[in-house]
Amino acid sequence: MDKNAAIVREFYDNNAARELARLANRPEFIITCRMLDRYIQPGDRVLDIGGGPGRYSLYYAAKDCSVTLLDLSPACVELAQEQAAAQGLSLQGIAGDARLADELLTEQFDHVLLMGPLYHLLEEKERSKAVAAALKLLKPGGILYVSFISVNAGIIYYLTDAPQDIGLTASNKNEMAFLNRFLAGASIAGTAFTEAFFIAPGEILPFMERFPLEKLHLFGQESLLSLNEAGVMAQSPEVIATWLDIALKVCEREDLLSWSQHLMYIGRKKDTLAHQAT
Repeated sequence: MDKNAAIVREFYDNNAARELARLANRPEFIITCRMLDRYIQPGDRVLDIGGGPGRYSLYYAAKDCSVTLLDLSPACVELAQEQAAAQGLSLQGIAGDARLADELLTEQFDHVLLMGPLYHLLEEKERSKAVAAALKLLKPGGILYVSFISVNAGIIYYLTDAPQDIGLTASNKNEMAFLNRFLAGASIAGTAFTEAFFIAPGEILPFMERFPLEKLHLFGQESLLSLNEAGVMAQSPEVIATWLDIALKVCEREDLLSWSQHLMYIGRKKDTLAHQAT
């Protein structure tokens, strides 16, 4: 295991419970599930690569899907399986590296979630390796779901949670580097909450177009709700539902992608033999 992967694994081993709680009742989770629910049906085979403690794995196991969770962190996999057992759900769990997923598994899946690994693979060739491994495990015609952290996520955090801290970036080389890359509209990889990669939204489609995929969606997983998530989720159920409906309707608008901290590409795997024959 390389040094970067060891750092990331240690971070999630130490924060498995926190990561499970992070998505509870969050717009990111709710909007993402609504998008995925358009395609994932009961009985489908789902592979969740890098799903941490299994928030999405558990959701789809509860919908009678056959779910396999593969994550770098053994503690996250263990917690996911504990949660599944407590809920009476069936969940296969494997600890392993996303870049080696096709060496750890041989089955073919209807859906592959790659919603975490690309946050932490700092080099483009490593991110490409993870996508290629996921595609090898996806049936032709199956659907791949790939998440990225936007380079805008840091500035959204400052605006919503810590506006007073923006002046402190000059004394922190890492923070100053991220701020400068945000100002330049460019991706950056380095040390943040752990080793992490933050992508410029305009670089997502050129990256994903290298693979045999038909683009179905590119959307903001929080949509516009990143700007006042706490305020919205503190409202009555009726108000929350209205905001979530609005957010879902505009989550794919290109001019609003910069409002989200997390972005997801959804693509259908092409039948490469048929594609080559045409």
